[in-house]
Amino acid sequence: MMETILLVEDEQPIRHMLGFALKRAGYNTIEAGDARQAQCQLNETQPDLILMDWMLPDSTGIELVRSLKKDKFTSNIPVIMLTAKTTEDDKITGLNSGADDYVSKPFSPKELIARIQAVLRRNTLHKKDDEVLTTLNLRLDKASHRVTVDDNLLELGPTEFRLLNFLMENPNRVYSRGALLDHVWGRNTYVEERTVDVHILRLRKSLAPWQYDKLIQTVRGVGYRLSPTQ
Repeated sequence: MMETILLVEDEQPIRHMLGFALKRAGYNTIEAGDARQAQCQLNETQPDLILMDWMLPDSTGIELVRSLKKDKFTSNIPVIMLTAKTTEDDKITGLNSGADDYVSKPFSPKELIARIQAVLRRNTLHKKDDEVLTTLNLRLDKASHRVTVDDNLLELGPTEFRLLNFLMENPNRVYSRGALLDHVWGRNTYVEERTVDVHILRLRKSLAPWQYDKLIQTVRGVGYRLSPTQ
């Protein structure tokens, strides 16, 4: 399966050059010109790796990396920092923020591709058994961002994936819409509580062919829970 890389770089010529090199190396790429666009891309897609420029127009790559590492849904995504800052202190700051590697500009595309391959290999080796959740024959793999039932792949959007992930981690517990918004969308996200109902409906529709939609129960006047007993 082709690996996806999120490229966060505000300078369009550099972004174009890197995107071309990544595609030639066999990677699928998605792009963002600033931190806000990067967050929007992450809300839609779970990349295998992030290439992050240090200096962004609306934030810094350091601030964004720290934010991503605090979020359990993005904390395991490896990050490579790209920057013209070359002092030892700068490198230490970048790595201490949570970045997995640090590449100083200017750099050759060949070197960058080699570093990407090395980071992806390390990330694969560090996968843990607790990255896979199972409920009956429903299997959620956090590392590959895949959900299967009896080896049949379910097509879930990023929000439905995060919602199912949270419910599978906390079976038989009832959560209000507000609590689900806090845990799945984040406390700093301002959306209506009815948004939860929309995504629960989508999730149930995806599970329905195997009658696993019944796993997600509505507790009238309270909220939702995942019950393995159906």
